Amino acid sequence: QVQLVESGGGLVQTGGSLRLSCAASGRTFSGYHMGWFRQAPGKEREFVAAITRSGGNTYYAEFVKGRFTISRDNAKNTVYLQMNSLKPEEMAVYYCAAGSRPTRITVVAGYEYWGQGTHVTVSS
Repeated sequence: QVQLVESGGGLVQTGGSLRLSCAASGRTFSGYHMGWFRQAPGKEREFVAAITRSGGNTYYAEFVKGRFTISRDNAKNTVYLQMNSLKPEEMAVYYCAAGSRPTRITVVAGYEYWGQGTHVTVSS
């Protein structure tokens, strides 16, 4: 089992920045690739960013490339999502996830463990 707890969400103005954190506990953190997803009201959960076990490779949804950065610190069992230039349509609950299927790193089905989510509100 892996327990994930997100933090760092909140209210930000359009164009502003937030840094989300996800602290993991339980099984070996470095054994999992990590992802961030988001879900807006009435919409399906969608992929935002992912990072491989060692942090050597990162993946991003097209709509966040150049604005969001995912990183991890295996010594601290934590993954981060730096979000810049936020837009109102990006208001959602952001979820952290841990997975062991590297071939499915950009889809929901590739992750076995999920956090409870953190709310991000972007005011226009």
